[in-house]
Amino acid sequence: MPELRKDPITDRWVIIATERARRPADFAREHVPAAPSGRFCPFCSGNESKTPDEVLAYRNGSGANQPGWSLRVVPNKFPVLQIEGDLGREGEGLFDRMQGIGAHEVVIETPDHVLNISELHEKTIEQVLWAFRDRVRDLKNDRRLRYVLLFKNQGQAAGATLEHTHSQLIALPVVPKRVQEEVDGAKAYYEFKERCVFCDLIRQEEKAGTRVITETDKFIVLSPYAARFPFETWILPRTHRSHYEDIDAQQLENLAWVLKTTLRKIDKVLERPAYNFLIHTAPLQEPANQWFHWHIEIIPHLTRVAGFEWGTGFYINPTPPEESAKFLREAGLG
Repeated sequence: MPELRKDPITDRWVIIATERARRPADFAREHVPAAPSGRFCPFCSGNESKTPDEVLAYRNGSGANQPGWSLRVVPNKFPVLQIEGDLGREGEGLFDRMQGIGAHEVVIETPDHVLNISELHEKTIEQVLWAFRDRVRDLKNDRRLRYVLLFKNQGQAAGATLEHTHSQLIALPVVPKRVQEEVDGAKAYYEFKERCVFCDLIRQEEKAGTRVITETDKFIVLSPYAARFPFETWILPRTHRSHYEDIDAQQLENLAWVLKTTLRKIDKVLERPAYNFLIHTAPLQEPANQWFHWHIEIIPHLTRVAGFEWGTGFYINPTPPEESAKFLREAGLG
């Protein structure tokens, strides 16, 4: 019998289509190639002149925009938003518009073209997470910017256009609707119960155990109760913090292990699928609060959003999250 499940944070409904239940091998999907294509890559060491000048780099004594780096952050060569200019907000009758002000940057995670992020050393992944933190802290000083989305597109089906492993960030002059719904839902829960909904979720899921994939003393990895997509996976810190950029060194070190292990499980169970991962954090210019709880969402590309989803806002998930969690939990690698 299919189930309707409601997300406790956003009140979004999903359909868990148990009669369509699918195991990992049942999905037709794009596999991310294990070997490089051999095409020219502007992100490789030695090709620094082919990218805009770096805004951040971790390097061992070499000069800016030269080889010798372990991680680089550069402006996107084809940005969706631009940092220069004024917002220029204006109305035209019932319409509102402003200039496309923001930042769009690429985090080149390693000079090694062959490896994807799940194959990188934990210390290299930790560097990526530090770079995320450092860039958000810097962009936070620009009062025009209200939100930064940190994300990764892995594979063409997930939106990646270059195979060299990299992540991106886009800073916006507005808070996206999806994020605002999540923040508002968490705040409403806090005002009613005087507790964080994410902290309550962690306690309940840990007690139940059926949707838990991995646990450490600092993080819990789970398949959410109202998962929109098969094998959707969340990573939540046990310590309550509303803003990712407030993460500490011990958490970053452990998160590198947790993220690597989780992505390796997904690669093993789903045979290197295309996926997106997103860091959801509180809006930039808002102070730390007790209701929102930053977290990472990982979404493998196994199904397609079609007419029903677009028309209703409901998602149809053919794999119950309890089953997804079981497959990933039993994959080992922890």
